[in-house]
Amino acid sequence: MSFADRDGVIWFDGELVPWREAKTHVLTHTLHYGLGVFEGVRAYATDCPELGRSGPCIFRLQEHTDRLFRSAHILGMKMPWTKDVISEAQKTVVRENNLSEAYLRPMCFYGSEGMGLRAENLKTHCIVAAWEWPSYMSPEAKELGIKIRTSSYTRHHVNITMCKAKANGNYINSMLALKEALDSGCEEALLLDNEGYVAEGSGENIFIVKDDGIIYTPELTSCLEGITRDTIIRFANELGLEVREKRITRDEVYVAEEAFFTGTAAEVLPIREHDGRAIGSGKRGPITEKLQTMYFEQVKGRREQWPEWLTPAR
Repeated sequence: MSFADRDGVIWFDGELVPWREAKTHVLTHTLHYGLGVFEGVRAYATDCPELGRSGPCIFRLQEHTDRLFRSAHILGMKMPWTKDVISEAQKTVVRENNLSEAYLRPMCFYGSEGMGLRAENLKTHCIVAAWEWPSYMSPEAKELGIKIRTSSYTRHHVNITMCKAKANGNYINSMLALKEALDSGCEEALLLDNEGYVAEGSGENIFIVKDDGIIYTPELTSCLEGITRDTIIRFANELGLEVREKRITRDEVYVAEEAFFTGTAAEVLPIREHDGRAIGSGKRGPITEKLQTMYFEQVKGRREQWPEWLTPAR
């Protein structure tokens, strides 16, 4: 089904409009030049009345909204709405579309008030949509893991684009890398930074586990500061596992005992093979499995810890 041809409603500049009527002009500035910001957010079904949780809950809503506004500030976009309004809009679209679980897409973009790089009087418009999107990868991938390849495309240099902004145009780089990986028979790409060190996947942060039992993840230079990444680091701390941020070379991933991606869409996704080389035993490792289990227990509302991470949508 086309994303333009669905039932339901979308929050658009402060109003709920029918899904099929949520349209912009073909001369919308962001469509031409890519300067916009967005978030990917998930709502999960919860059924734990003993912990006071039932119905759809949005995971780490405040953190996602905060990052959306940080992205806009970095790019110099003036936000016409407050954080509270955008957060409430996300709850509203889950509720009004009667979704028990959902993927949410808040996005802010420039309209058709002007054209050209020097365009003035551009207005920031905001939309929030929500729909069912059960799994980014096949359900089996969460257990069996995925195959990845090192991309020939380099991740952004920190002074070429604003890497801490989740900006629309930044993802051209991701799409090129991902297509290359898919065309080669892999499920995901691994991008290196401009110095040849591991950065991230096309839309995910990466972790590896070495034989010393320590979890390593790249420093946040040319990669996005992932909210799922932060969640996993906190879980590892709960388990007494050490997490170190450092530069990681491609061959360090080859010889890791375990490797996995994290992201709102991908969730916690094991990596079983990199550039034709098996990672560890060639399947999901025990630390990855434990962290993955904690993640799904958390988002489903089954853990007592971090109750502020779940916001009821109804």
